[in-house]
Amino acid sequence: MKLLVRNLARTTTEHELRVLFQAHGTVTTCNLVLDQETGASKGFGFVEMPDEKEANNAINQLNQSKVANSKIRVKLAQN
Repeated sequence: MKLLVRNLARTTTEHELRVLFQAHGTVTTCNLVLDQETGASKGFGFVEMPDEKEANNAINQLNQSKVANSKIRVKLAQN
């Protein structure tokens, strides 16, 4: 399942995002969306988790949680 993670602090790294979701299951890919000109985070990213149960658990546990002083939003990504 591909998850959309929004409202990330601009200082959150791809590694930190991966570690956050790995606490809830297997993560196959993790992509932080970066500005092409500056290389800075745009404040959102995508995480892919192959196990539907683990992905749903991650959504339930992490949506509206505080990470680096930002209340993140996690939901199923639209394909």
